[in-house]
Amino acid sequence: MSERERDPDADLVARVGRQDPSAVRVLVARKLPRLLALATRMLGDRMEAEDVAQEAFVRIWKQAPHWKEGSARFDTWLHRVAMNLCYDRLRGRREDPVEDWPEHPDPGPGPDAVVEARTRDRRIQAALAALAPRQREALILTYYQELSNIEAAAVMDITVDALESLLARARRALRDRLAANDIREDTS
Repeated sequence: MSERERDPDADLVARVGRQDPSAVRVLVARKLPRLLALATRMLGDRMEAEDVAQEAFVRIWKQAPHWKEGSARFDTWLHRVAMNLCYDRLRGRREDPVEDWPEHPDPGPGPDAVVEARTRDRRIQAALAALAPRQREALILTYYQELSNIEAAAVMDITVDALESLLARARRALRDRLAANDIREDTS
């Protein structure tokens, strides 16, 4: 890698490897929000997502002294670790996840808007959950985690062309499933 292409996290990871407490704080502040968002979307459970994020940071702590800047960016490696931890948890589930929406007073939009947004979110989450796992992973990495196609393909260990094909199929399947749900709700 040239100096211009250097991994933006390389120096920080090296400091974490030397057990620099301030570097650990900076790394957690930088990476935790996206890890939580990824795990929450994959698992549909904030508590499990927090466990996954914690496990990912433990792995960072253990691997940081051995981290070598190379072909994969640190962020790509971290997303792959988080995805693998999510898949481990999903494989361990014995039944379909049940979404319990917390009851929080909301000073913002009125109850109708909240119910409508929750219904839409549930429909989208259910449609995402019904996708093939690799299609769901491609959508989450590119749209929710905002990784570039190159980064998402690296996380998934596939070519960019394969990622784009997965994304096209995933968008089509998601659109079809949401449209089918609209038709069923209109006839109920």
